Amino acid sequence: MAEVAVLDGGPADGVRMRVMDRPSVVQVTYPCEPNGPTGGAEVRAFYVYRRDPRVRESPLRYGYDRASP
Repeated sequence: MAEVAVLDGGPADGVRMRVMDRPSVVQVTYPCEPNGPTGGAEVRAFYVYRRDPRVRESPLRYGYDRASP
């Protein structure tokens, strides 16, 4: 069953989405524009949001993990 989740902090702050099975981690990606030829490769920045285990009902909360690569 899908539940509503809200992202807190970071580049996707305030984004609402639907998740299945309460994943412990959500990854958000953004395309990056390279400054030169990439040979067909795509460049993306990715950010990690971790579920707040204290929130037990919808909307679930996912906090930005500043230590994400």
